[in-house]
Amino acid sequence: MNRAKTNYLVDLFLTALFFVVAGTGLFMYFFIPSGVPGGRYVVYMGLTKATWLWIHSKAGILIMILIVVHLVLHQQWIVRTTKSFFRKGEKDAVVKKSGD
Repeated sequence: MNRAKTNYLVDLFLTALFFVVAGTGLFMYFFIPSGVPGGRYVVYMGLTKATWLWIHSKAGILIMILIVVHLVLHQQWIVRTTKSFFRKGEKDAVVKKSGD
């Protein structure tokens, strides 16, 4: 698989997992009460609170792994851009000193 397809797939999975984590997090925050009201295995939209939490946690772990993969895939770009950013600052400082 070429680099562009790999980047695309990593970004696609990151985006999908973001929506899973955001959706489950918002759902648990607004619709699933904390504690154990009305019994241990109360079902919300067909899933128990423990299952919602499991999905949320596993998707969050996958996001962290894919972020590391994403950073590794873009390592050269990050280094080049960072060096370029700091070089521009040095050039501006030299121009200002010589112009004084």
